[in-house]
Amino acid sequence: MKQLGISVYPEHTTKEKAYAYMEKAGALGYKRVFTCFLSVTESKEDTIRNFKEFCDVAHKAGLIVSADTNPEVFRKLDATPYDLSVFHEIGLDIIRLDGHFGEVEDIAITHNPYGIRIEYNASGTIGIENLIECGADEENMCFCSNFFPQRFTGMGLDRYTQLTSRYKKAGMRVASFVTSQEKNTFGPWPVYDGLPTLEMHRDLPIDLQLRHLNAINLCQDILIGNCFASDEELKILADTDLTKINVKIETVPDLTDTEREIIFWDRHAHRDDCNDLIIRSSWPRVVFRGRSIPVRKRSTNLVHRGDVLIVNDNLEHYRGELWIVLKDMEVNDSYNVVGHLRDHEEILLDYIKPRGLFGIIE
Repeated sequence: MKQLGISVYPEHTTKEKAYAYMEKAGALGYKRVFTCFLSVTESKEDTIRNFKEFCDVAHKAGLIVSADTNPEVFRKLDATPYDLSVFHEIGLDIIRLDGHFGEVEDIAITHNPYGIRIEYNASGTIGIENLIECGADEENMCFCSNFFPQRFTGMGLDRYTQLTSRYKKAGMRVASFVTSQEKNTFGPWPVYDGLPTLEMHRDLPIDLQLRHLNAINLCQDILIGNCFASDEELKILADTDLTKINVKIETVPDLTDTEREIIFWDRHAHRDDCNDLIIRSSWPRVVFRGRSIPVRKRSTNLVHRGDVLIVNDNLEHYRGELWIVLKDMEVNDSYNVVGHLRDHEEILLDYIKPRGLFGIIE
C-alpha cells in the first residue's frame, strides 16, 4: 500500500513548528517523516537528546522516522554497522545510507538486533542481488531516491525508471520525493529551489507530482522533500485517490448534467482492445443508456491530445462513450468536446494501460 510522508529539518526551525507540522501530518494520515543527520552540527550528546525527543513526538503522531546518514555521521555518533545502539536509543525506525561502508558491512548492518530497517540509495546502482545472495536480510532492506535542491540536477524520468525498476523487481519498498510549491521552504542545505526527485516535477503542482509517481507505480512511499508544505498542500495530497490514475480536466462551460455525470463517473477503464489514438471508456454507454446527449457545435473537426470527448446522439449505438485524445486528429460532429486536460496533466496519459482504471477530476 502506498503511503505519504513529510520531511522535517529541526536544526533550521523551532521545535514548536517542527512538532506541530508532524502532528498535523499524522492527523491527516501521513505515515513517515524523513530527516537528515548529515547537516546537523550539534555535539553527539545534543544530537541524541534532541532527536530522541523528535522521534518521540513523531511516533505519537503515528509517523515512522527515517534519517539520512553516512559513515561520517556514524563516526560522530560512535556507531558502526555492527553497533546501532545509539540509533536505537534515539528511536530511529529507518537508517538511510547516503554513503557505503563496504560490502561486508553493508550486509552486516541489515542484521541489527533492533529491527531498524536499512534504506539504500535508490538513485544509484546498488548490487542488490549480490547483497541478498551474500546474506543481507532482505526483510530489513528498503530504498529511497535522492532529492535535488539544485535546479537542473534532478533525475531524468528514464534513469529514474531504470534504477527504481531494479529495486521494485527485487521486492524492495522504494521512497521518492515530491516538492512543495510553498514560498520560503527549506531543506537541509542552503539551496531553496525545491526538493524533488525528478527534475520535471520541480515547478509542477504538488498533487500532479504525486499522481505522476503514483502512475509510474515504482515507489510506494512518496515524501515531501522540503518543509513546510502549506496546509492546503498537505490536505490535497492526503485526499488524493491513489487507487487509480486520475487526471484533472478543464470542462467546457455549458456541460449538460449527463455529460458531467459521465465525465466524473468513478469507474472508467481503458478498453483492452485499444490503440494509440484514444483512451476509450465504453461502459458509460451502458450505464447511461437512453440518456440524450445533444450535439454541441464546434468550429473545427480537429481535436488535440488531452481533449476529452463524449459520443453524442448522432451515433446512438456508442452514445455515452468517453474518449481522451492521445494524438491530434479530425473527428466528425458525432463527438462532443467536453473539456481538455489541465496544463501538464498529459504526462499521465501514457501510464493508462489496457484495462487500466482511471478517473477524471476537477
